[in-house]
Amino acid sequence: MVAERGQRGVIARLSGQTSRLFQRWIGKRIPAAREIRLNHRRIFIVPTRAGLALLVLLVIMLLGAINYQNSLVYALTFLLVSLFWVGLHHTYRNLAGLELRATGSRPVFVGESAPLSLTLAAVQHEHQALALYWPRTQPQRLDVEAGQETTVTLYHPVHQRGWFRPGRLRVETRYPLGWFVAWSLVDLNWQVLVYPKPLVAALPRQGAGGDGDGALLNAEGVDDFQGLRAYQPGDSRRRLDWRAWSRGQGLHSKVFAEPSQNSLWLVLDSAPGQDLEQRLGYLTGWVLELERRGQPYGLQLGSQRLGPALGEAHRDACLKTLALYGVAA
Repeated sequence: MVAERGQRGVIARLSGQTSRLFQRWIGKRIPAAREIRLNHRRIFIVPTRAGLALLVLLVIMLLGAINYQNSLVYALTFLLVSLFWVGLHHTYRNLAGLELRATGSRPVFVGESAPLSLTLAAVQHEHQALALYWPRTQPQRLDVEAGQETTVTLYHPVHQRGWFRPGRLRVETRYPLGWFVAWSLVDLNWQVLVYPKPLVAALPRQGAGGDGDGALLNAEGVDDFQGLRAYQPGDSRRRLDWRAWSRGQGLHSKVFAEPSQNSLWLVLDSAPGQDLEQRLGYLTGWVLELERRGQPYGLQLGSQRLGPALGEAHRDACLKTLALYGVAA
């Protein structure tokens, strides 16, 4: 394991993977895309330590055969050279033609690992003993059968809120003999929304923040008809006013109300914490707690305001606002 890690480090340094010049060059050679097919322009191959040791051994054997004019040593040397050359082509072929397609991700909180789904397709032939990983992550090893697709979920730790982009994924193989390593660095345009890490604290008192008073919210329900509002994605079809739509008045949803509930405003300036990240963490924890309790809440971050409401859409909107607050686009 230690030798393998050291080998990765040597290869990374040889390829210049960490240099800005190399990053600019690889960005032009393998542009970012949601779907990538590996070909000769996108595959790199070098001997491994075992391959280099075999090369040194072959040179020594050849010198010995020349010195002693030994036909048997000649035959063995040329046989190993042939295997070496065939191994080079088979290692390259094991990556060539492989298709990689990003199939999605989901938001996570700071400190978690972002799940990144990836589909690999073997269009022409099978691909064996593949390894996929980012720097400082454990490789995911798999095979892809000919004519089949394999979906795998990779995990990358996240330590900062906002939009997370994992960077270029390394796809490599040492199949079949381990004398060469063929690899590619692909950027599948993954983008994961990272929420602040939720922190636990007592909820603020009623009326804290917002307009300075606790607001009364008529939560949507099934009791009293309140009127019509413009249709919003996600509205139930049973509440659509089809008559108004048939008269050409646009699509509207019927609004019903239940008895009023006290809503709570969550305000950044009123949150505890020594710095911005801690205050955002407490606000995140409050959003999750109030949603669990079923108590309406609003959010105010400086000039950004989200009115009191409940539901997954409101929760996700609040969490996204917290995640992107003060983050450069």
